[in-house]
Amino acid sequence: MRTTLIVNPCSHRVTEERLRAVERELGRTGPVTTARTERRGHATELVRGADADRIVAYGGDGLANEVLNGADGSVPVGFLPGGHTNVLARVLGLSRDPVAAAAALATARTRRISLGRVNGRRFAFSAGIGAGAEAVRRVDALGRTADGRRASDLTFAAIVAARLVHGAEPTLEIAGLGRAAMAFVSNDSIFSCAGRLAVRLSPEARFELGLDLAAPARIDVRTLARLAPRLLLGRGLAGAHGVLSGHDLDRIEVRCDAPRPLQVDGEDLGDVERAVFESERAAVSVLVP
Repeated sequence: MRTTLIVNPCSHRVTEERLRAVERELGRTGPVTTARTERRGHATELVRGADADRIVAYGGDGLANEVLNGADGSVPVGFLPGGHTNVLARVLGLSRDPVAAAAALATARTRRISLGRVNGRRFAFSAGIGAGAEAVRRVDALGRTADGRRASDLTFAAIVAARLVHGAEPTLEIAGLGRAAMAFVSNDSIFSCAGRLAVRLSPEARFELGLDLAAPARIDVRTLARLAPRLLLGRGLAGAHGVLSGHDLDRIEVRCDAPRPLQVDGEDLGDVERAVFESERAAVSVLVP
C-alpha cells in the first residue's frame, strides 16, 4: 500500500524524531512518500497531486482542513495529531500520540463521512459566524511561540468568555428561522475541545448526517448564565430557549447586517456579508481504528 504522508513541520507536536517514527509505522504496509507543507494552502495542492493508495496528514486541524479541501473522495484519508487541539483526530477515535495513531492505521478500516462547505470552503467538524468566529481571530492575533505553539485552551476560553460577557445583539438573518447574534454549524457532535473537555453545541450531529445549527438569538449575561449549565452537562445549545436550531440540514443561509468573521475548523476565513453552509453527504472516506 502506497502512502503519501503530508506533514506540517510548523505544528508544535511535529518533531523530526516523531516524524521518523511515524514513517516507520506507516512503512510497515508499503512505501511512504513524505511531503512537507511550505505555505498556507500547500497541503490542498499536495493532495491533488498525490499518487497513492492512501493519504495521511500529520499536523493540526488546519492541515486536516486543507487536506480535505483537496480530497476527491476516491482515496482514503487518515489524520495523525500533530497540532494543539487535534479535534478531528480525536473525534475519529485516534490516539493522541501520533506514533501510536500511525501504528493503528496499519489495521484501520474506512468510514465514509459527510463534510460541510461554506462559501466554497470545506470543513470537517465545525464552522461559525459572528462573535464565536471573532474569538478565533483574536487568538490568531496573539501569534505563536518560537516552537510553533498557539495560545493555550485556557487563553482561548478566556478570550471567548470576555467577548461574550460584553454581549452580542442580533446581527445575522438566518433564512427561514429568524435573527441571531451568532451561528454555530456542526458536522459532528463535538464542535471543539478545551483540553480533554469536548465542547458539544449540537449533540445530535453526526458525520453520517447533514449539518446541525445552533444560533443564540442574543448574548448577554443572563443568556450566558442560562446556557452555561447545558454546555457543562453536554446537552449543547441546540433546542434551548432563545436558540435557533436545526438538525440534519442540507443548506443554511446566513446574511449579515455588516461584514462578520467566519471560521471553519478553527481557521479564520475573514469577514463576510453572506454565508451559505451546505452538506456534502458521504464526501470522503477516512481511516479509523
